[in-house]
Amino acid sequence: MNEPFIAPDGQIRCRWCGGAPEFLDYHDLEWGLPVDDDQHLFEKLCLESFQSGLSWRTILNKRENFRKAFQQFDFNKVARFTEHDVERLLQDAGIVRHRGKIEAVINNAKRAQELVKQEGSLAAYFWRYEPKEEALSAPQTVTTSDESVALSKALKKMGWKFVGPTTLFAFMQAMGLINDHTQDCVIRSKVQLARDNFKRP
Repeated sequence: MNEPFIAPDGQIRCRWCGGAPEFLDYHDLEWGLPVDDDQHLFEKLCLESFQSGLSWRTILNKRENFRKAFQQFDFNKVARFTEHDVERLLQDAGIVRHRGKIEAVINNAKRAQELVKQEGSLAAYFWRYEPKEEALSAPQTVTTSDESVALSKALKKMGWKFVGPTTLFAFMQAMGLINDHTQDCVIRSKVQLARDNFKRP
């Protein structure tokens, strides 16, 4: 069961990216590369909250529909959504039609505006929770961390919704706050180089 996943190019990748054909590009070109763009960070946080209880494959396959439905996740636009928009989105078969999660995105867009006003950017705030390398568990052996628990508590206190510690840990893995590629994964060194050259906001 612990045999590595060998991609079509003959190189070893993280085992999970062998789970579906569409995972490979996401794994190689996005997952773990550091992000400091607020709109991208907000999008990922929303998509992770939609994934709660579902598979990432479902969300990834619907990502373009989500982007269209939520104005490319421009939180300044989403913050202006009304009950009418909620009802419209509940009829949109291209996304996950879950009232609580849709309402959470709109709520969180307003909270994102407040956080930007307070901290300057979402990136500046989120990157404060980057763990120390030496404190990390072995790659892909845990689903939460002290930092994801702390960030979850802080965001909930500010009124954010659907931001549990597991959701936040998945967000941190994907947005490059940690390099959680396995040691034998061919992409790990690429991500490490990107993190080494990344200017923290």
